[in-house]
Amino acid sequence: MAQAVEEWYKQMPIITRSYLTAAVITTVGCSLEIISPYHLYLNPKLVVQHYQIWRLITNFLYFRKMDLDFLFHMFFLARYCKLLEENSFRGRTADFFYMLLFGATVLTGIVLIGGMIPYVSENFAKILFLSNSLTFMMVYVWSKHNPFIHMSFLGLFTFTAAYLPWVLLGFSFLVGTSTWVDILGMVAGHAYYFLEDVYPRMTGRRPLKTPSFIKSLFADETVVVTRPANARFAAPPAQELHQD
Repeated sequence: MAQAVEEWYKQMPIITRSYLTAAVITTVGCSLEIISPYHLYLNPKLVVQHYQIWRLITNFLYFRKMDLDFLFHMFFLARYCKLLEENSFRGRTADFFYMLLFGATVLTGIVLIGGMIPYVSENFAKILFLSNSLTFMMVYVWSKHNPFIHMSFLGLFTFTAAYLPWVLLGFSFLVGTSTWVDILGMVAGHAYYFLEDVYPRMTGRRPLKTPSFIKSLFADETVVVTRPANARFAAPPAQELHQD
């Protein structure tokens, strides 16, 4: 069993494995009181005035306490992050990383701007961690890339993947959890999908082109074939040299 889990972990693509590992370590560390969540949550004042820049990253790594909801989100993170990286972004690790960076930036911007708008500022002020929202964004993007896959929800009913975000949003509403984080994930996911997939088809321009410096961090390994100095290539057959 342990060996199977180890093999499953090793076979994960690099971004999925790194994010899942960081999320589990951070959440377990907080549960064991090795790390304090008060040092991780998104606090604009501490970021700007006290230069606690790490909060812009750590708020995406903490998934609250170790309970069924944590396992639920770890499953979605491992599944849909992996599916995106292995399929939609196969061979494009830099583009996948840029998608997550874009999503994290959009989510942070929404919370910061929303916190300054009267009447809704209190709702945004309650959002301290955006890890669930980023996971929901990945689910949304995957559903847009695979809209016709048939799925089942707890064996109760079937639907196509295009409706997966809405099914999960409804489930969050029924169990009484906050739907704000899910909605934010859908907004960020739709923003990425529109700018990356819809807008380029409409205009021929791609506004979310991955910067070259990010591509340099995830440069694909190229296979270089070297020929020994004394090696000779066989001459092609005569019929390949002369065609009728």
